[in-house]
This record gives sequence, structure tokens and C-alpha cells, in this order.
Amino acid sequence: MKKISLFLISILVISMLAACGTNTEEGNETSSGSDAEDKKVLKMATSADYPPFEYIDTTKGSEIIGFDIDLANALAEKTGYELEVQDMDFNSLIPALQAKQIDLVLSGMTPTPERKENVDFSDIYYAANHMILSLKDKEIKSVEELDGKTIGVQLGSIQEEKAKEIAEKVNVKIENRNKISELIQEMKSGRLDAAIIEDTVANGYFEKDADLTGFKLPDSEEAGSAVAFQKDSPITQEFNDALNEMKENGELDKLVVKWFGGEE
Repeated sequence: MKKISLFLISILVISMLAACGTNTEEGNETSSGSDAEDKKVLKMATSADYPPFEYIDTTKGSEIIGFDIDLANALAEKTGYELEVQDMDFNSLIPALQAKQIDLVLSGMTPTPERKENVDFSDIYYAANHMILSLKDKEIKSVEELDGKTIGVQLGSIQEEKAKEIAEKVNVKIENRNKISELIQEMKSGRLDAAIIEDTVANGYFEKDADLTGFKLPDSEEAGSAVAFQKDSPITQEFNDALNEMKENGELDKLVVKWFGGEE
């Protein structure tokens, strides 16, 4: 009888364990099904040193904020994606797209012919002009006054090309730095005499730093910003359609007013 009882208890225990295993597997299937319904996450990169396009306000936290970030989130919502945003040096952005480490870039990037050979772009979403910055006590008021001076530009930026154009007219030494904030600091330290950045970004620095001044390059063409994608990316058209929708319904204008000022 004891043997029979032990045998029956063993069968009962095995049955209970089997039932538990079935429940666990069913739970995993349910969880998997739920994940499948979640929004797809896209990896987006930016260079968070370019206020008001993208930057970190350390007085409020460590989150990347700015015009490009708001625009990216709006585009992602319209296209049904979620974004995972990461900070990179500007000159690393296109290589990261080429290596398929990221899906898209919003970082005030101009779609130059050279860049278009390696990545795809949306339509232009904002246009700005080039500006020469210097310190007020060492103010540079014209391109001619750059003769014999050292001028700084952000590595990998369109301002590098603009500096080379200036070098064809006057004798200037060009130096690169990874971040805009480094250019400002280098001017204050006396290692740079001037820097070239977009006027919209320059205005943000003028508001925070009374020691800075600048002038817009007289022959400066508008440098438009666009969203960059991997070459032949399937999401390029989706995002471009959403961008054009924002242009048509006034949503993009509202973001421009929010970050750059002006009247609606």
C-alpha cells in the first residue's frame, strides 16, 4: 500500500509540475505577443552642443532638448515609432549611419552633395545663415579683418567648407573642434580669434554671453537643415511625408516660434 501511495503521489507531483510548465510557456507567448504590438524603436543620434537645435540644459537635468528633439519626437509619433536618442560628436554622425549603428540623425545637418553620396536626406526643415563670432574686446567686423588670424569651426560641419572659402580670399589659419562650446572657450582662452557658426545658434550664445559679438557673412547662402537617414532607408519617405504634413498644417511653424522666437 505504501508503494502504491508513493507511486500515486509521484504521478500527482509530476502532473502539477507539468501544469506549471504549461502556464509559464503560455505566459511567455502572451508576453511575446504584447511585445509584437509595441511600437518599433528607432535609434536617433544628435550632437547635443548646438542650442537651440539640440543641447543639455544642465540647470534642469541631463535630458537632451531643443528644436530638433521636439521635431524628431513629433515625426516619430506621426509615423508610429519610438525614438532612442543618443549624443555623438558631429563628425561621427554620418559614419554611424553608414555603419547602420543608428537609423536617423537630427542635428542641424545640411545636405551637401558630399553627404548625399553616403546618406539620404529629407526635405529641408529649417534654413539659417553663417556668422563670424569674436570677442567684443577683440572684435572682428569683416572678412578682411580675419587676415593673419586663426578661425575655428566645428569638425565635420558645413562651416568647414565656408572657412576654406574665406581662406581663398584672406590669409587665415583654420582649426577644428568637436563642439561649438569648445570654439567659444578657445576664443576666450586666446587660442582662436574667431569662429564660424550658424546665426541662429550664435543668437543663443549672444543671449547668454555679453562678451561675444559677430556679423553675418554678406555672401552667405542659407544653410538648410534636413533629417539624415541610412542610404535607401525604408523610413525616409515616411518621415518626409510626416515633415511635409507638419509644414502644411502649421505644426513646424509653431516649433520654430517656440525655439527661435517670432510671431505666430
